[in-house]
Amino acid sequence: MTDTKSFPDDLLQLQERLHRAHAEHRAYLAALPWSVEPCAGWTRGERFSHRGDVPDSPGWSDQQKETVAQMRAEIRELSIAVVDHPHWATIARENVVAARMRLKKQARPSVPIQAIAA
Repeated sequence: MTDTKSFPDDLLQLQERLHRAHAEHRAYLAALPWSVEPCAGWTRGERFSHRGDVPDSPGWSDQQKETVAQMRAEIRELSIAVVDHPHWATIARENVVAARMRLKKQARPSVPIQAIAA
């Protein structure tokens, strides 16, 4: 068994790319209309809403839907690459979850992701 505190550079890079892909995806979704399909909004009195009045949503354009699909595909591929990395075979089964959590913390980008996405 290898030291669970050290990770291969390629695995660290994959995990950092996964962190960034998740952040970019969240930022992109936050800028889109609240409904994928066109949908009428409502006033706070008509339905419960912690946000107050909800405006009509024009829905997402075909380009926006395609961009979201591409981002999800990238996240899926990066997730698979991280999980299937050969390094995990060198970690005792009972230590894999703890090692995975350390990887996530260790590979967090040093520059705030929000600053990159802006």
